[in-house]
Amino acid sequence: MTKTKMDDFILISGIQHFAFCPRQWGLIHIEGLWSENYLTAQGRLLHDKVDDPWFNESRRGKIVSRSMPIRSDRLKMQGVADIVELIEDNEGVAVPGRTGLWAIQPVEYKRGKPKSEDCDRLQLCTQAMCLEEMLITSIPRGEIYYGQIRRRDEVVFDEYLRNDVAKLSEEMHRLLEENELPPGKKEKKCRACSLVEDCHPEWDTLAHRVDLYIEKALAEDCVSSSQEP
Repeated sequence: MTKTKMDDFILISGIQHFAFCPRQWGLIHIEGLWSENYLTAQGRLLHDKVDDPWFNESRRGKIVSRSMPIRSDRLKMQGVADIVELIEDNEGVAVPGRTGLWAIQPVEYKRGKPKSEDCDRLQLCTQAMCLEEMLITSIPRGEIYYGQIRRRDEVVFDEYLRNDVAKLSEEMHRLLEENELPPGKKEKKCRACSLVEDCHPEWDTLAHRVDLYIEKALAEDCVSSSQEP
């Protein structure tokens, strides 16, 4: 069967999984596995509160749009932005169906608290890059609302984040095209993963150790053979 153009698109939410753990992303997006634990359930309930594509809230100088479908032909990624805020701005951009000019700001909702890793920021930056392409504008920053601390954190979409989005997107497409599941690596964060029973990261660790043992044994055998009279 010939693929349609949309079949080549991958989910924006996947970049957060991939940045956090490529193996987790592969199990979900290549193997089609999913299992819920209390952490994923809390995250789902938080998203349910903003998951209304027909809801638009107008305030003075601002429109809040929930569950907005977005996509990027350049990245070949698509998905849904939790919230997109349109803020009146004389230097902003025209938005279809709205009068005036608007600055655009995506807002993502997360269950926990800010992370030292960039995985959440990369997901939000991907949303911004999709909106920039769709609306032909520039979006310098967005915000992530964390349920555990009940406040928003600002994210600046700098060159570093944008380059990482492009690199990760390219690698995700390659792995999908080749149907290649990334290797597992047993780490502390595995304990909180709902897919740990399907992942078996210790198997990859054991296989790696066996490969190293065989490689070392062969090398020692070659040395011994060369030293024989």
